[in-house]
Amino acid sequence: MTESNGSGARNERDQQEHAAGAAQQERMPDWEKRFRAPRVSLPDWAEDAPDRSLFVSNATGTYELYAWERSTGEQRQVTDRPNGTTDGVLSPDGAWIWWFDDKDGDEFGVWRRQPFAGGADEPAAEGLEASYPAGLALGRDGRTAVVGRSTDEDGTTIHLVRTGEAPVEIYRHRESAGVGDLSHDGSLIAVEHTEHGDAMHSALRVLRPDGTAVADLDDTEGGTRELGLEVLGFAPVDGDTRLLIGHQRRGRWEPLVWDVASGEQTDLALELPGDVSAEWYPDGTGLLIVHSFEARSELFRYDLASRALAEIPTPQGTVSGATARPDGSVEYLWSSAAEPSAVRSTAGGVVLDPPGLKSPGSVPVEDVWVEGPGGRIHALVQKPQGASGPLPTVFDIHGGPTWHDSDSFAAGPAAWVDHGYAVIRVNYRGSTGYGRAWTDALKHRVGLIELEDIAAVREWAVSSGLADPERLVLTGGSWGGYLTLLGLGVQPDAWAVGIAAVPVADYVTAYHDEMEALKAMDRTLLGGTPEEVPERFEASSPLTYVDRVTAPVYISAGVNDPRCPIRQIENYVKRLEARGAVHEVYRYDAGHGSLVVDERIKQVRLELEFAERHLKGVSGAQ
Repeated sequence: MTESNGSGARNERDQQEHAAGAAQQERMPDWEKRFRAPRVSLPDWAEDAPDRSLFVSNATGTYELYAWERSTGEQRQVTDRPNGTTDGVLSPDGAWIWWFDDKDGDEFGVWRRQPFAGGADEPAAEGLEASYPAGLALGRDGRTAVVGRSTDEDGTTIHLVRTGEAPVEIYRHRESAGVGDLSHDGSLIAVEHTEHGDAMHSALRVLRPDGTAVADLDDTEGGTRELGLEVLGFAPVDGDTRLLIGHQRRGRWEPLVWDVASGEQTDLALELPGDVSAEWYPDGTGLLIVHSFEARSELFRYDLASRALAEIPTPQGTVSGATARPDGSVEYLWSSAAEPSAVRSTAGGVVLDPPGLKSPGSVPVEDVWVEGPGGRIHALVQKPQGASGPLPTVFDIHGGPTWHDSDSFAAGPAAWVDHGYAVIRVNYRGSTGYGRAWTDALKHRVGLIELEDIAAVREWAVSSGLADPERLVLTGGSWGGYLTLLGLGVQPDAWAVGIAAVPVADYVTAYHDEMEALKAMDRTLLGGTPEEVPERFEASSPLTYVDRVTAPVYISAGVNDPRCPIRQIENYVKRLEARGAVHEVYRYDAGHGSLVVDERIKQVRLELEFAERHLKGVSGAQ
């Protein structure tokens, strides 16, 4: 027998394992490949070191932060936690990566920082106790930060943190607030606040580092007019007191430039029909415009001197984020319902293309407009290629509620389509992207308003021949999970199966257990606390209607969830158990959803299997 150092055997074994892994991937169903395929977020970049970037990826099977040195191409995993990490900020000088350290997804924790090149983590804001985050802005001097905190005891506090010094509190209020931005030279701090008590419409205050006020802007007129403001960023020029903000004065989100020193406001008046957001070009001479309208989006460059608006060509679909680089190019995260997301550049090509398994595409989305009790409702429809109705149909309801479904790639709906279902997503009243009046219609009759719109789209789906009325699934996560449970009780004859992920199930208990910022939102939506308006909480709570539920119910819940806490879900489940209702509950060790790919795949598989067990004539895809 000849002697060997074993390297040949190892190489052969590696090749065999690689071949086995490739074969396993080939056998994997498309829906699972979509979840496993490596994905990346739009990279953030350091203002004074633009070759240094930070992004989020699921390359290891868990979503974590990654540092990217563009000049060399080197990428390094920054965080490595069992339940993942997505909240991170790169310092303007590129020297540090700040990341938020919570416990198993409970969103309650502290900021830590790590050198960009690698090294040990260290406390980033010593002296500040754990809290829910309420914004963060980092200074260009490498030692200054503005840190927002939220707790049940204190409400919102904002602190100036400097390396080697004790934190200094510069803002405090019981109502929700957050850090907006820190000016380029560190002399001004913009804060979004809701001191007027309307958590859906913020006002703005600009402070000096010592906490004294420089300027205020409030479009709510003491809470009597429901118009919001948001901070988009200070001009990237030393000594420049211009602040880019968003406003709703013409019934939709639009940008304007507010000089906080002089008080002058420059209205851009872009005359685009949808919601508009913006950010500065790095030289401060123009704005990168993102226009979102009827579930799709597009990019423009706005020149501040000439007031000219020039379109930046992008494919039809959704731009989920965009940033202007120092060389004038624009990087953007784009996808459509049919094509997976990719980080692209106007300079050409894909910016980040993770190696490994590639995500299969899906079917395009079709637009449907349905007349509803509050106006035309936009719904997005996908169905298996070549299929004709009536089909088993999933109403996949988005969360938020101030959010919207768009023509963008989503692995969850694509999985249902693969299994023979039509999928309908409804941008109900309360959704963004259709004007302020549509979003703000969600007041006092919370949940019931959205269900009216969902019912109108359901009627269209059945009457058009698309949907089989005996095989309708109502599902959603977060607010969509809440609407699922509420819909099963309020509309018991409309749905064959209900699948609710991380839902509000008992609104009163949820209010008392949830994080402080969400309590403020609930007070705005319902007009007070459960003690002040008990009849509204009762009317909007799924628990009120639980005894009317006839459809089988599946519920998944994160045991550390601060947004839809576990106790209120258990209250609902006990009521189902007491009457012997058909239901299943899956509890997992995370917060408001999981950042672990295997866990997410498990949840989707359980949901698909539950639906197939309780619907007749549904065959799974291979």
